[in-house]
Amino acid sequence: MSSTRCAAALVARSIPVWLSVTRQSLLCAGFNTSAISAVRSRFASSATSHHLKRAARMYIAEERGSAYSPDYRVYFKDESGPISPLHDIPLWADRDQRLVNMVVEVPRWTNAKMEISLSEPLNPIKQDVKKGALRFVSNVFPHHGYIWNYGALPQTWENPRHVDPGTQARGDNDPIDVIEIGQRVAARGDVVAVKVLGALALIDEGETDWKLVAVDARDPAAAALRGVADVERLFPGLLRATVEWFRLYKVPDGKPVNQFAFDGEAKDKEFAYKVIDEVHEFWRALASGEVTDAADICKTNVSLQWSPSRVERAEAGALLAGAAPRGLPRAPPPHVDKWHFVSNI
Repeated sequence: MSSTRCAAALVARSIPVWLSVTRQSLLCAGFNTSAISAVRSRFASSATSHHLKRAARMYIAEERGSAYSPDYRVYFKDESGPISPLHDIPLWADRDQRLVNMVVEVPRWTNAKMEISLSEPLNPIKQDVKKGALRFVSNVFPHHGYIWNYGALPQTWENPRHVDPGTQARGDNDPIDVIEIGQRVAARGDVVAVKVLGALALIDEGETDWKLVAVDARDPAAAALRGVADVERLFPGLLRATVEWFRLYKVPDGKPVNQFAFDGEAKDKEFAYKVIDEVHEFWRALASGEVTDAADICKTNVSLQWSPSRVERAEAGALLAGAAPRGLPRAPPPHVDKWHFVSNI
């Protein structure tokens, strides 16, 4: 029996048990990552409310290359084959319920700085490289790695030619970032329907770098989390720790302390949704070819009939077929576990 069918049989016996089984335990049992992602996506809607069942789609994360090496990539597929997570996964998981899709790039407690590759066809996730070295975020005491699940919203783009009137800074040329605060530690490549609660305006090296605060719509606390005030009530100290994390995380690398617009205040969810609408329109202009001076971003997609960069499924399949074969992960460098003590300037 294939690993996918085996995993499906396990889940079919008890959906509640599936929700408590970790990805790592299934890996140890011999199931491959693609099988786990496929089955998790296939059965996730069984544990959600009716509106999530209607909105659910199956996305499969396929790892290529070796983790913690320059050839590592995470590609995405839907039921018909390879897709771009930036262009082909819809922004809205359920517009009526105001749920958006989040692509998880970095699971909580990990250090490898993974991100959607804007310059490559199909926009896989890869590890960021700076000055020829793979990037890992430093552990600034008392934090270890990323302190939430971290990722981005598909079909968004923070336009570097647009100066935000509130921050007085240009966009950072990336999809908008999301920090997901629910109790589950996600897996890299998960596509999660999230409820947006607010937004922080990081000014990172002079650029506006929005950080949306959100929660997995399936999280036990999701119903009680209606906005940033509820985050402080239910998770006291988390917003303060988040601001501190972003202010200091580059200091061990010799960079200055990051700044925030609005004095680090988290803006409410209505503000956040307006930002989402704005960056979605920026993306639409990008994907349609209306923006002509963004050659650094690959716009290849399989689903946007109005996009001049749309390709046929066979071409997308050929692109994935040319990626490096899956390999064993490499050991992260030993400095990843070092704790840095930084004065909270």
